[in-house]
Amino acid sequence: MAKHKYDYDLIVLGSGGGGSVAALIAAGDGRRVALVEPAEMGGECPNWGCVPTKSLLHAAEIYDAARHGQRFGIRASTLSYNYPSLKAWKDLAVQRTGTSEGKQLYESEGIKVLTGEAHFLNAHEVTVNRHHYSAENFLIATGTHNFIPPIEGLQKTGFITFKEAVDLTRPPKSLFIIGAGSVGCEFAELFAIFGTKVHLSDITPRILTKEDGEVSELVRLIFETERGMNVLTNTKVLRVAKEGLAKRVYYQQGASEKSVKVDEILIATGKLANVDIGLENARVEYTPRGISVNEYMQTTTKNIYAAGDVVGPYMFTHTAIYQSRLAANNMFRKQRVAADYRAVPRVIYINPEIASVGLSEDECIKHDLKVKKAVTPIAIIGRANTSNVDKGLVKVITDMRGVLIGASIVSPRAGEMIHELTLAIQMRLTAGDVANTIHAFPTWSEGVRTACNKVSRM
Repeated sequence: MAKHKYDYDLIVLGSGGGGSVAALIAAGDGRRVALVEPAEMGGECPNWGCVPTKSLLHAAEIYDAARHGQRFGIRASTLSYNYPSLKAWKDLAVQRTGTSEGKQLYESEGIKVLTGEAHFLNAHEVTVNRHHYSAENFLIATGTHNFIPPIEGLQKTGFITFKEAVDLTRPPKSLFIIGAGSVGCEFAELFAIFGTKVHLSDITPRILTKEDGEVSELVRLIFETERGMNVLTNTKVLRVAKEGLAKRVYYQQGASEKSVKVDEILIATGKLANVDIGLENARVEYTPRGISVNEYMQTTTKNIYAAGDVVGPYMFTHTAIYQSRLAANNMFRKQRVAADYRAVPRVIYINPEIASVGLSEDECIKHDLKVKKAVTPIAIIGRANTSNVDKGLVKVITDMRGVLIGASIVSPRAGEMIHELTLAIQMRLTAGDVANTIHAFPTWSEGVRTACNKVSRM
């Protein structure tokens, strides 16, 4: 047998969606693969992110629906919940992902699993626990860590992030959330349903700044009127301090300084890339926001690729998986495939759900695009009548020829509804194409047909 120049054909750094898919593809093609993971197998999504948060939110949705069952003639006067049992349900959902058995799974596929932190020595060699390993190719999928803002007194006073929030054994009586993006809003929803007095703050003029403005304003209305939250935009947190067993948060709105006493503080101010892995030694360019890659997921060093949250531009498991597939293809196959982010769906799992794809109206304005748009309120849909839903919308945006380029939905099952529009944008279909497709009655997706019909007639 010919002697190999390197220990492996591919070493993957990180076992989340950005790394695991490429590792399995390469191993399935008969290549020698090693995977390095310093923490729990599977990365953030199954252990602390997507799976635990969505399982808790599902339980909260059931509890909330039962609380309001009287409108449908259902009485639940003795309704209650047991939060440790909710946590046990969350733990079961995490267990069923199989991440605890991830090492055995990879090894059964012929992948060598190395436990520890990887550090580049050069473009073809890393060290893990003082052992040196070489590879012809590398894929970096090291993910991110929470950005903790430099707020006076925060470290001394104490705080939690989403990692600690999913493992609480009881909801706090009051909670101040710093950051009103998707993570902050999902935890605001979760704890508000279980009786927590939630103060949701953000330094920007509105919550969910990455979403369409109409979506943001509707969600704020729901949070304030139906969830009883104190939503604080244009708000800068100045300092925090201990006050007995509680914590006092001092913040500024406009020219006035205010404060509020709460049981706990949740930080949801975004993430920074995990790039402290000796990238300089491998001549890989990066910033604290992430590793620089081209459209083929290739870094500035040609044999090193990167995927997932450490790259962006989206921090979703589905984009990490997509990028991982691209990286595996472009490393080992002649026909290279470029990343295409025109139709990336995103979902925020509050109730009603928020889903969007493509360009928002704000982005169209920013890029001076001439577009057509239409909004359909969910309340006019037959399914909304039978479900007693009166808040929500479907908004679609097309270019001047009627080709769909963006959409936003606030509705029950929005996460499922958005994929029809995702496919339409991916395939460059017109709003008329969607409107002329038969939609079952009564379904939430009729809102998509109605909005597309409206914009196609403009």
